[in-house]
Amino acid sequence: MRVMDILVLELAGGLASLIHFQIPLSETPPIHTVLLHFCSALAFLLFQQLELYGSWRGRSLSDMFLRIAASWALVLSIGLFFSFLIHHVGNVSRLWMFYWYATGVSFLVLYRIGVYYGLRFLRSKGMNNKRVLIVGYGDTGREMHRRALQQDWTGYDVKAVYTDEDDAAKLIDPDIPRIRSLAEIHDYVVKLHIHEIWITLPLMASPRLQELRYLLRNTLVDIRWVPDILGLQMLSNRMGNFLGLPVVDLNQPISSGVNGIFKDVFDKAFSIVALILLAPLFLVIAILIKRSSPGPVFFKQPRLGLNGRTFNVYKFRTMQVHQEHNIVTQATKNDPRITPIGGFLRRTSLDELPQFINVLLGDMSVVGPRPHALQHNEMYKDLLETYMLRHRVKPGITGWAQIHGHRGETDTVDKMAKRVQFDLHYIQNWSLWMDVRIIVWTAFKGWTGKNAY
Repeated sequence: MRVMDILVLELAGGLASLIHFQIPLSETPPIHTVLLHFCSALAFLLFQQLELYGSWRGRSLSDMFLRIAASWALVLSIGLFFSFLIHHVGNVSRLWMFYWYATGVSFLVLYRIGVYYGLRFLRSKGMNNKRVLIVGYGDTGREMHRRALQQDWTGYDVKAVYTDEDDAAKLIDPDIPRIRSLAEIHDYVVKLHIHEIWITLPLMASPRLQELRYLLRNTLVDIRWVPDILGLQMLSNRMGNFLGLPVVDLNQPISSGVNGIFKDVFDKAFSIVALILLAPLFLVIAILIKRSSPGPVFFKQPRLGLNGRTFNVYKFRTMQVHQEHNIVTQATKNDPRITPIGGFLRRTSLDELPQFINVLLGDMSVVGPRPHALQHNEMYKDLLETYMLRHRVKPGITGWAQIHGHRGETDTVDKMAKRVQFDLHYIQNWSLWMDVRIIVWTAFKGWTGKNAY
């Protein structure tokens, strides 16, 4: 393939000359021929270092294309710098360089696509396969096995599985050999002519990982460690680099970093427009609240915000003024504390509108998990394992759970668990477009519901 790449790049350079100069490359200024051979030789040396010749089995084509484009751009940049050093950069046609880059990338990609799909076809027919042994059969191990079966074009054939007794009944293929002891793995590797070992043991199995490392020290096959992060109910599993070492971010929401800036700008702009447009409605509601019962127009209560920071959430007051001592009693159906106008405001969720002030202050977002009373957080954080993950993002006026009917009173743990499930789905799959969809959905059908009272 390295020789093929050089032939392709030489051909692309000649074609670029015909496109731009409309004459053969040999008749152009000599610097172009020098650059052609210099960059081709450089590609022969660098492409291997840039990992263009490793196995692409099971990996993304888009990643391969980006790597090709970046590698070829690097080679041409070095070539252009070389022409500068020999004082001929002024004679190099930039347009010819562009045509050479474009045709070079196109040719490199096209013939690799042909090879890639040719190998896919052979693998789907059972040829050019790699025999695999999976060590560990939790959520990740089963998912790896399932994908190897479904995506037969990747050419991975699972031949044996090491699993505990608890997971033995979950084998996708009951006829596959099951290894019961780590000490037997090396013998199975030899007997079944295994090419790769996939280790998918959970993180809590650290002692077994240490034992496995020792037992496989003389096993001369490819070994892949796939951390069993599917078994961890966390927000993300993005790979990154920290202090020069690879890390997996388990608790980092998608809507952080640059995405968080876009979301914050959208929230601020939307809240300003909403407050301006809703000002007349605010005035009418304030007058009705003051006429219905004595007390303030707004009700405020402490809530947990981003990363557990406490803030005061604003709502229109919907109840008679009363005192609660260290407890928060949720509103129930026909609750005598609710004023007549308050009942209407709660059923239509108009009591939530002052929270646009919270959005403007930066305490809340337009879309996100609804903020709960502090006492409820203390109660549910011990009852529901993933409850507090909701607070890794700003709470919202509306959310994914609310537009799916999970709003109002949560008088059972199951109701709260369902709400948390939808909240985590939102956090794990967030996009700005998803926020827009939720806002539109809320505007048309999310303001009322059978549980809103």
